[in-house]
Amino acid sequence: MPPFMFASGIESSSPTIANGRIRRDQMEECGHYRHWKTDLELAGQLGIRTLRYGVPLYRSWLGPGRYDWEFADQAFGELQRLDIAPIADLCHFGVPGWVGNFQNPDFPGLFQTYARDFAARYPWIRMYTPVNEMYVCAKFSALFGWWNEQARDHRSYVTALKHLAKANVLAMQAIVQLRPDAVFVQSESSEYFHASVPDAVAEAERRNQLRFLSLDFNYGRPLDPVQREFVLAGGMTPEECRFFEENAPCGNCILGSDYYVTNEHEVKPDGTTSDAGETLGYAMIAREYAERYRLPMMHTETNRDQGPEGDEARKWLRRQWAVVRSLMRSGVQVVGFTWYSVTDQVDWDIELRHMRGVVNPRGLCDLQRQIRPVGKAYRDLIAAWQGRIGT
Repeated sequence: MPPFMFASGIESSSPTIANGRIRRDQMEECGHYRHWKTDLELAGQLGIRTLRYGVPLYRSWLGPGRYDWEFADQAFGELQRLDIAPIADLCHFGVPGWVGNFQNPDFPGLFQTYARDFAARYPWIRMYTPVNEMYVCAKFSALFGWWNEQARDHRSYVTALKHLAKANVLAMQAIVQLRPDAVFVQSESSEYFHASVPDAVAEAERRNQLRFLSLDFNYGRPLDPVQREFVLAGGMTPEECRFFEENAPCGNCILGSDYYVTNEHEVKPDGTTSDAGETLGYAMIAREYAERYRLPMMHTETNRDQGPEGDEARKWLRRQWAVVRSLMRSGVQVVGFTWYSVTDQVDWDIELRHMRGVVNPRGLCDLQRQIRPVGKAYRDLIAAWQGRIGT
């Protein structure tokens, strides 16, 4: 495993909305294509030596076996020059128009070829997140009706989830054939469902089982009865379930765990949910994931708006780092921490559902490329702790 990683990322989400008519390319909306050299230099100035980074899939993957690597060559080449290790983020919430969406049964096999060709072009890259946040992508695309296929039904959700997970597994298999020492950092959302009243306990517990589906698929864990009933009712076959059990990933795996203040949910008796805020907190939830998968963990995403007083982000950073330290003290193997992302984002307060152009002040730097107070705090944290983890 790599040494402890203090990381950030360049936000590269690229789902479609409005029935496919609008592409939400966060690299474009946040100015990265214009300021990519500055953004990578800022990461280095902050002491960040690991960066979650990937060019949106629709820009580089033009068709089967057809690619435009121009921008990727420039950006990954600059990362190599700066001695910043990328965690290559190959699919971040969107696919090219010619693929369609995550209901396409051909997507996993096609993506496997893309991952293989990417790894062949950049043989020096060791760390990968083939498919980012499979659970979130499937939920927002095929259950909530917000992105990509914009479906809102059980069968579409299960279909998207199995295709995303299969694409991830096949990509790992392809990459490890070319790079046997590849490390796979599986960034996934850490969720928890609270029962609001006793009558909601059964539904909350059911959802607490189903939140693990993407990772259970990914790591070949046999499904629990509640999970199995759910996916079979959604159109999966027993043979499709066995595929995941028989194709657990090869190579080194790090369980990437993302946590925001919106990751906990209160479940009502009718099945509706509302945000529960930071009720249990990351430490208790992350420990459940650690006990389930017994893998090294990395806190792969967190952030917080600056707040009206301008200090909420710094307080959140201090709290999340303290939580990571507490997990390590309790015996959980944590190998990295991430503030996501280097710059502010746009419209993530509404999950990119509409083109409003509202800047979310969550980055280490603002969109004028000025370092925010939380960026300075993260720089100081890295300087203090780099090389001293475990002391």
